[in-house]
Amino acid sequence: MNITIKQKIQKINNSPVLWLKNFVKIVDNHSEEVHFKVNEQQKDFIKNKQRFNIIGKGRQLGMTTLSLGLMLWTAITKPNKNCIVLSYSGDAVNEVYTKLQKMYESIPEKYTVGYRKFNRHELLLNNGSRITNSTVGTKELGRGSTYSWIHCTEFAFWENEQDTKGLLALEQALAKDKDSCIVIESTANGLSNNYYRLFMNAYKKHSKYKAFFYPWYSDKKQFHDDYIEAETWYKSVNHGHRLPSDDLTPYEQKLYKDGASILQLEWRQWKLLDTPKDQFRQEFPSTPEEMFISSDVGVFDENTITERYNYIPDILSTKEIKELPLSLQVYYGNGLNIYKDVKKTEKYYGGIDVGAGLKGDFSSICILDSSGEQVATFNRNDVPVYLFAKICYDLGYYFNYAMLLPERNTYGLDLITRLRKEMGYIQILKIKRFDKIKGQKIWDYGWYTDNVSKTKMVMDYKEAFETGIVLVNDRDTLDQMRIFQEHNGSFGNEKGSQNHDDLVDSFCLALQSLKSGKSYI
Repeated sequence: MNITIKQKIQKINNSPVLWLKNFVKIVDNHSEEVHFKVNEQQKDFIKNKQRFNIIGKGRQLGMTTLSLGLMLWTAITKPNKNCIVLSYSGDAVNEVYTKLQKMYESIPEKYTVGYRKFNRHELLLNNGSRITNSTVGTKELGRGSTYSWIHCTEFAFWENEQDTKGLLALEQALAKDKDSCIVIESTANGLSNNYYRLFMNAYKKHSKYKAFFYPWYSDKKQFHDDYIEAETWYKSVNHGHRLPSDDLTPYEQKLYKDGASILQLEWRQWKLLDTPKDQFRQEFPSTPEEMFISSDVGVFDENTITERYNYIPDILSTKEIKELPLSLQVYYGNGLNIYKDVKKTEKYYGGIDVGAGLKGDFSSICILDSSGEQVATFNRNDVPVYLFAKICYDLGYYFNYAMLLPERNTYGLDLITRLRKEMGYIQILKIKRFDKIKGQKIWDYGWYTDNVSKTKMVMDYKEAFETGIVLVNDRDTLDQMRIFQEHNGSFGNEKGSQNHDDLVDSFCLALQSLKSGKSYI
């Protein structure tokens, strides 16, 4: 059945993929103007985007260009839509908005609706739709406006609380209809910003935002000319042979298994000839963690942490573990994670960092087996000490009456008293320390933390982790290790209201328990 031109145009207008392909042109890698053909990663975003979206931008996948294209499609095909592009500086927002202007100018006039105003800050169309741009500065964002599409570019560089309070104002300004959309994208800028926290929370599905990340090898066409040049180089230094699949490093084997082609792996080796590995990972990440290589000097080796992210296991399902006591069942998968189930004859060692349970500091537990592998964690900020004591008892008992080492400072002393005297838990490790007044060595239950003892346990953990004596299986523990720093002689998390180090502390304590090798039963 033949369809009319009007029907064809209506069909195209109803599909952003068809609309971009037929009406919009962009500049490709060869500086040529070509029709905007949406790639597989861009199609995935169109299909799966929600109202709140955040994109991990590690390389030229065209996600910023796509968002601008979808903004144009929204404004032209739907009347009275208000759209905005925002960035931290005039140069950054002008660069993005200039790209949008060129895309608009490439559309044949008969397929647009015409404009009333078209300048470097505003495109006002005859159908009442409007696209503007703005720098975030110190302005109150979104005040008095309603937007159908909000594009926040280079979000990791936003300052003056615009990445927190400003973003909240923009969210309130987002239209309530199902087609409205906010898109956050940025190149990475270390770990001390809201972009890192927002993206990683979304990636772990702990946020209303949906995270989109595509590894560098997901697009086989983007750098195809470079791939061919790289293979020519590889063959020239390897007697005319391609890279054999059975001659890959463990890391390359993982990339190959996850979808990287031999051609792409040759290109990676070629790029690494004159590009530091850290820089390559940040510009061409294969995981979100690689995207956020920190420029700050942390206590734990960044590369070792980043490598470990590639191999951490999922938590066990409830079918894969023994039946948990009721006090633990309610937290499983929501604070309590088990990565290796208890074995009959195995000895286990635990570290406990105690918080008040008032939604401030977290209360954390780390359980290690006798080989130093992390088998379980608990981490919540809403459990008062009297309930946390029951959790410690049941988790310790579950893991073959594990030898537990709580920090005895502040709330820890209350926990130790409850465990020992009220519940009769014998396996609380006693630590010898100097009485600073009497100058005598005394034995105390639990670990007393001061600057000297904290330095000792942190340095022990650093050595054990970086030399492979212990194995970290928990993603949240690794996340905290990335922001764990030394500040004027004291150790703790990088400053920030949402940064915590409780899992690091509990692992440090578990390692001291493991080193003791003791058991009182």
